[in-house]
Amino acid sequence: MATSTTPIVVATPREGRFNKNAARRVRVTGQIPAVVYGAGQPSVAVTVDPRVAIRILHSDSGHNTIFDLEVTGTSVVKAMIVDWQNEPIKGALLHVDLKRIAMDKAMRVSVPIQLTGVPVGVKAQGGILEHVLREVEIECLPGDIPGHLDVDVSALEIHGVIHVSDLPHSGSIKFLGDEHATVAHVTAVKEEAATEETAAAAEPEVAKKGKEEAEAAAPDAKKK
Repeated sequence: MATSTTPIVVATPREGRFNKNAARRVRVTGQIPAVVYGAGQPSVAVTVDPRVAIRILHSDSGHNTIFDLEVTGTSVVKAMIVDWQNEPIKGALLHVDLKRIAMDKAMRVSVPIQLTGVPVGVKAQGGILEHVLREVEIECLPGDIPGHLDVDVSALEIHGVIHVSDLPHSGSIKFLGDEHATVAHVTAVKEEAATEETAAAAEPEVAKKGKEEAEAAAPDAKKK
C-alpha cells in the first residue's frame, strides 16, 4: 500500500492504432497518451490523467518523484516520469513516458542545484553571482534520490568558486562527471563590463576590415 504522501497514477491500457488521430481522440476525453516500460517487462501504451502528471512534475522533487503506478489489470509498481512533451504554444501536457523502477537497483538521474544565501562578494564587494551549473548527474538507489541539492554561497567572495566537489556528498550518492566543474562563482562588475566593451570594440574593426577588403578588390573587378 502507498503512504498518504506517495502519489498514485492510475493508467488504462490503450487499444487499436497509436497515431496522431488516436492521440487527439484520447486528449478530447480529458486524458493524455502515455507509455509504460522498464523493469524487463513489455512496453504498454496507456492513458493517464494529465492533472496528476502535472502535479508530479511541479512538485518539489519534480520528474525525480517516485510514485505508485497502477495499470488496470496489473499489480501496482513503482515508477517515474522520465520524459514528457508539452504543446509549444499553450504549454499543455501532451504525452508522458513512465518507467517502472526497481527500488533495489541504482539508477542515474539529474538533480537540480539550488543556491542559498547572498554571497559576501555580492553584498559587500559589489560582485555578480553567476549560477553556471544548474543540474548535476548522480547515481544512487531510487529511495535516496534528493529532490534537489542545496549549496550555501554566503561565504563566497569576489573570484570565489563553488565546484561540484563542494556540493553535499554522502555515501548513498555517487556524483558522475567532473567534480571540478564550476557550479557558481562571483565575478567583479568591472570584469563583466570590460568583457562587453572588448566584444563591442572588436565588431567595428571586423566590419572596417571587410569594407577595406571589398574596396581593394573593386579596382580589379573594373579591369576585368
